Amino acid sequence: MAHRRGANDIAIGYDEGVIAVFVVSPWQWEQHDWGAMRIQFMLRNVRALAERLGDLNIPMLRVNAPTFADAPQALLTLAQAHHCNALYFNDEYEVNELERDAAAEKLFAAKGLAVKRFCDQTVLDVSQIRTGEDRFYSVFTPFQRAWRAAFAKQGDAGVVASPRKQRGEPVGVRAVEGWRGEGAEEEANSRPDLWPGGELVAQKRLAAFVEKRIAGYGDNRDFPGINGTSIISPYLAVGAISPRQCVQAALDANDGQLERGASGVVKWISEVVWREFYRHVLIGWPRVCRNRAFKPETEKIRWEDDERRFEGWAAGRTGIPIVDAGMRQLAQTGWMHNRVRMIVAMYLAKDLFLDWRRGEAHFMRHLVDGDFASNNGGWQWSASTGTDAAPYFRIFNPMTQAEKFDPDAEYIRRFVPELASLTADQIHADPDERLWPRTIDYPRPLVERAKVRDRVLAEFQRVKGG
Repeated sequence: MAHRRGANDIAIGYDEGVIAVFVVSPWQWEQHDWGAMRIQFMLRNVRALAERLGDLNIPMLRVNAPTFADAPQALLTLAQAHHCNALYFNDEYEVNELERDAAAEKLFAAKGLAVKRFCDQTVLDVSQIRTGEDRFYSVFTPFQRAWRAAFAKQGDAGVVASPRKQRGEPVGVRAVEGWRGEGAEEEANSRPDLWPGGELVAQKRLAAFVEKRIAGYGDNRDFPGINGTSIISPYLAVGAISPRQCVQAALDANDGQLERGASGVVKWISEVVWREFYRHVLIGWPRVCRNRAFKPETEKIRWEDDERRFEGWAAGRTGIPIVDAGMRQLAQTGWMHNRVRMIVAMYLAKDLFLDWRRGEAHFMRHLVDGDFASNNGGWQWSASTGTDAAPYFRIFNPMTQAEKFDPDAEYIRRFVPELASLTADQIHADPDERLWPRTIDYPRPLVERAKVRDRVLAEFQRVKGG
């Protein structure tokens, strides 16, 4: 199939064909803040993949390895049991994953077994993209120029053909079961109605987006009340569809042009490049995988520790409608519109002045498209601690953001139903000027905006000066 395998999905080769393997690492998933929403979605995709591979006489086996450190030996044991002579997998770029893969390569080599590693989590091998001084890029715009130049040299997105049907089945297929015995309740809560599994589903979503919405993507992408985005990030995150397929589909809709032609297509491809840039950052600055800020000096920031404010933010009870709508969308669907992600992240880091890492972890525990590189990059951008970040003095006003990007308050009314009877002007009004009926049960804002900017500037300037 022309897609990359998921984060724990590999293949072991032997003389008569290949065996697909899914590695279950529950303890490691928990340590990486993978929530039930993401895990159940991943398992739906694994089951769909097992069925499609089964049609090709390619069995998928399950291997249990509680931690990534356990995976190499578990894979070797399986390879030896089935007389396999090679291990095939796609590179991942987080620190723990890199260590796991290096250990597997070393262990297999010591036993005389071949290891074949591939780049397919990104369109291009971002580990090879460098500045003129042979350094990693820390700013997106020059990285994007280098990426485009490398893509032009490559010639196309490099989508590969589907595998051929194997002549015979080397071993019996074992069904991929749930994680930790989770049952029907966990599966239902993970919204399979919104996020059905499978490569075919992902391909249909991509095709519909390219056909109906990509032309207007540049104009509509920031408006959460409009269905203007692709909404295939969950499928990218678990490997049900590849960025190669995405870019190729966009190019096909734009007469093969990468930088010219339909502005919506060019903009959407740019967002795919952003995704690759954040993986580039993981390679160049692995400290961001260890709960560290990209800008070391910002480690000295004295974030406030206010559990009441954090709980209000997490529950969608901040008193700021656009923030609450975003947090409730996350809780109800496992997904949040990207513009709103920026608004709620900056509200936590700047308005509430709480440690961005708490927000980053909360997102990972609830997002169906939880992707470490993109999530970390987005949070550090909002908190002004990361590469190519928003300047520390840039502080979104969530009320004006809502008025600009949700002018009719359609998105807010959808997820904050207690405000549904109000007009857009009432919803967008300054909290101190709200003339709302007393019957509306909605909290006052957690903080006074008038004090936000001074506090943020004072603390960042203290850090810069110290």
